[in-house]
Amino acid sequence: MFSINLRVDGEEYTVKFPWKVSIVAFMANPPVMNGDPQASREAFDVLAHDPFFDMIEVNVLPDEAWRLVEPIVRETGIEVASGLQPLVLAKGFNPSALDEDERRKAVEAIKREIEISAARGIRKAAFCSGPDPGDADREAAKDQLVKSLKEIAGFAEKLGVYVILETFDRYWDKRQLIGPITEAVEIAREVRGEHENFGLLWDLSHGPMLSERPRDIAVARDYLAHIHIGCTKKLPDGTLKDWHPGFYRPGAINGVEDVKELLAVLRDIGYRGAVGFEVKPEEGQVWQEPVHAAKGVLYTAFAKLVEERMR
Repeated sequence: MFSINLRVDGEEYTVKFPWKVSIVAFMANPPVMNGDPQASREAFDVLAHDPFFDMIEVNVLPDEAWRLVEPIVRETGIEVASGLQPLVLAKGFNPSALDEDERRKAVEAIKREIEISAARGIRKAAFCSGPDPGDADREAAKDQLVKSLKEIAGFAEKLGVYVILETFDRYWDKRQLIGPITEAVEIAREVRGEHENFGLLWDLSHGPMLSERPRDIAVARDYLAHIHIGCTKKLPDGTLKDWHPGFYRPGAINGVEDVKELLAVLRDIGYRGAVGFEVKPEEGQVWQEPVHAAKGVLYTAFAKLVEERMR
């Protein structure tokens, strides 16, 4: 957590940031994604001891790596959430698959990761929808996704785990089924009708690829469970990539004003979840560089918002 100090009309004020702050460890320090024990320990040691952070999001680590980070988690009391997106994006499990056997395999893989997470005391798990099959099969894929989400949420509910679906771009890079926030809300409404332990994750860095601005997430106010802050990468030819560069790196879209707009919307809709960074070092960068840049952006954006609203 953090607070800002500012002077308005000669009076000094201290204002606490109203949400928990998290960070995606396997994006900040990429070897963590592969379960590297030493990288995992280093990432947790640095991030968990940084008073700026309340939560670390991480893929389900191998036992060897978890044994190294668990003492740090216990010592610091840092909250841990499971990022299961790599199961879908890197390993190819598809919870919206039209083929029933493929869909079931994805559901079982996600349930296994949730079971391991629960055994480690982790109470939140996020993943994504699987690839968009195109216009002709999109509605059928949504039906399959709803079926999967209900099964997963029902299983997770018994373990005390909250399930979160992250929205991704549909046409540029990851090309996932979900997708636009309005369609994500339709999915969430169906799942929430049976399971309260389900919500949505919206990522600022996916906004430009979905033609969405922070104000567009107001439609999801009843379902938003987590927020990511990061940047789309715009290549010289205009192509947009979901590469999560650090703020103000070449080609990085999104900056202080975008983050300020997002925080304003979150405050206006009464959002109560966490706000997390998803930034990745580029070639030649030490992994902590984009982390500290993101911290500065969030601090400045919040300070600007508070000052603006107090005048």
